[in-house]
Amino acid sequence: MSEQDVLAAVDRIIDDFGRHRRDAYFAGFADDATFVLHTHPVRLESRAEYEAAWDDWERDGFRVLGCRSTGRRVQFAGDDVAIFTHDVETELADGDGSTTVRERETIVMQRRDGAWICVHEHLSPREEA
Repeated sequence: MSEQDVLAAVDRIIDDFGRHRRDAYFAGFADDATFVLHTHPVRLESRAEYEAAWDDWERDGFRVLGCRSTGRRVQFAGDDVAIFTHDVETELADGDGSTTVRERETIVMQRRDGAWICVHEHLSPREEA
């Protein structure tokens, strides 16, 4: 167990998200992962539910143009669970143009079969100080 291993797995998720590589992005999540997104009205109970929501957003013109992660921290909760928190700034496109959103995110990683995978994501709006 090392912080570098967790960060490598998280960085793949963030990079795939920031480059709108849908399939690679979702490969970073366990099938049974849950998602709490302030932009979605209910908790998503699985990766499949999140993928379905993503597909709906894409039909409406959603596209990730870029993503920047700052204020990063990894905490361990035992040998096989790590909690990653950070501030994230994302440039998004939709049917109306592009916008930049600033959020805080918690990603809970679990080591399964020797690899770190996301089992929960929580995304909140970030107010400017």
